Amino acid sequence: MDLQNLRYFQVVARHQHISRAAEELLVAQPSLSRAIARLEADLGVPLFDRRGRQIRLNAQGEAFLRRVDRVLSELDDARRELTDAAGEVEGTVSVAAETILTLAAALSAFRGTEPGIGVRLYQSHAESMVRRLRLREVDFCVASQPLEGTALRSLVLMREKVLLAVPPDHPWAGRASASVEEVAREPFIVPRPGHWQRVLADRLFERAGVLPSIVCEGDEPGALQDLIGAGLGVGLIPSMARRAGTHAEVAWLEVEAEDCERELSLVWHRDAYLSAAARRFRDFVSEYYAGPAAA
Repeated sequence: MDLQNLRYFQVVARHQHISRAAEELLVAQPSLSRAIARLEADLGVPLFDRRGRQIRLNAQGEAFLRRVDRVLSELDDARRELTDAAGEVEGTVSVAAETILTLAAALSAFRGTEPGIGVRLYQSHAESMVRRLRLREVDFCVASQPLEGTALRSLVLMREKVLLAVPPDHPWAGRASASVEEVAREPFIVPRPGHWQRVLADRLFERAGVLPSIVCEGDEPGALQDLIGAGLGVGLIPSMARRAGTHAEVAWLEVEAEDCERELSLVWHRDAYLSAAARRFRDFVSEYYAGPAAA
């Protein structure tokens, strides 16, 4: 059984769409379709139900995918372990984060300390992070909300307040704080469901028994401050952004809620082999966020 066909199957099963899988794999659609057909012929059973150009993983496909995920993960771990056995601390560490900007300063410092280790970044929401860890697509996730899974291990990097950002000419610009009820009456900018700021906002508003007036929701949390600075509304921004100074100018207020904060954690899969490079990265970011560089 061809390993390449197994990897092809894994990607097609994830997308359940030939053209999107072909784009990710950088192969022609007809070649990918033939590879899946050969795999099904080798196994003697169909792995997908087909209706016209639509495909859906069937029961046999789901059972086979669980085994394929395990086999390919073990092979990837074996490759990393052999590299470590040769005494080479190099390679690439793969990391998923909700907002890449959260890691920018830490990664710049890591590159200066470990020039032989590359870092590949993915932007992901919480649900896709769990999948990426399970499939060994990434070594680590940097998450601002708990990731569900008994096989996951985590290390808290930092805790920080989440502040309310308002346009610089907003009537509240000179205030120190605002209540959740007051915030609900303002035009509110927030990421789509699944992002940590949305999870936090939903919890605060639900507990206060109010509904926010959402005027904008998107998939790029890093753009919220620029939208707020442009006068489109108010929103929740981690206090780290206040120190960074890389976005539009806004005024900052505290939210009158004790738990308006986020906990930033480094998460990895318990059963995955962490290469020497990955362990170096874990140790570095743990020290970085605990030290003065993150203050």
